[in-house]
Amino acid sequence: MRQFIKNLKKYKYLFYELIKKDIKLKYRSSILGLFWTLLEPLLTMIVLTLVFSELLGRGDRYYPVYILSGRLLYSFFSGGTKAALKSIRSHGAMIAKVYVPKYMYPAATIVSNYVIFLLSLIVLVGVGAVMKVKPTLHLFGAILPLTILLVLTLGVGLLLATLNVFFRDLEYLWTVALMLIMYTCAIFYKIDGIQHHLWIFKYNPLYSVIVNFRNTVLYSVYGQAMDMWHLWYSMGVSVLLLAVGLVVFWRKQDRFILYV
Repeated sequence: MRQFIKNLKKYKYLFYELIKKDIKLKYRSSILGLFWTLLEPLLTMIVLTLVFSELLGRGDRYYPVYILSGRLLYSFFSGGTKAALKSIRSHGAMIAKVYVPKYMYPAATIVSNYVIFLLSLIVLVGVGAVMKVKPTLHLFGAILPLTILLVLTLGVGLLLATLNVFFRDLEYLWTVALMLIMYTCAIFYKIDGIQHHLWIFKYNPLYSVIVNFRNTVLYSVYGQAMDMWHLWYSMGVSVLLLAVGLVVFWRKQDRFILYV
């Protein structure tokens, strides 16, 4: 860990440039550019609200905020891990010619997605204001689940980036896995009435992050404070995955050049 931090300080300017490059490349051929970052979750929220508001929202007037708060967090996790998964292979030519700490590629990719994700939270603020969701002091607690989300995505991203070098089919398998994760995050439905299989939600760290983020945003509506079990569980799993991801990446990185 000490060596990772030392290299990050040494190559911090290169790290910043990689982040900027990823953001520019993502919107290089897009007409809407960064505006799509705000428009896409808003349109998705509208569609899901129209389809599920009566069926799953149970007439909750704040259902759009409920959907959007989960959708934004899941979208970052999904996009960040998929981008990290491809990061080593996509930088294969650079890895073969220039020495750069290899973990910077998946890390920069995830951080660039995180910056875009933070910008997309503007939509949540706007929708919350329209729906008259009153901000409370609990809103400052959102920093914790947002930080845990970044750590979780980094850990999973490093593992996927490493494994994808050796197993090329992982990209397709992870797409399927993300679909399963999405349905166990309760993005567009509530689990209050679900009596069976609650363990699926309880032990999904991403769901734990989403629950606590929603609690901080919608405290004035539902009166639910941050769930400490979900907080400590998601924090523990995220830190563990980051540690495992760093170790696995560090041990396998010298073999990347043989496969990329």
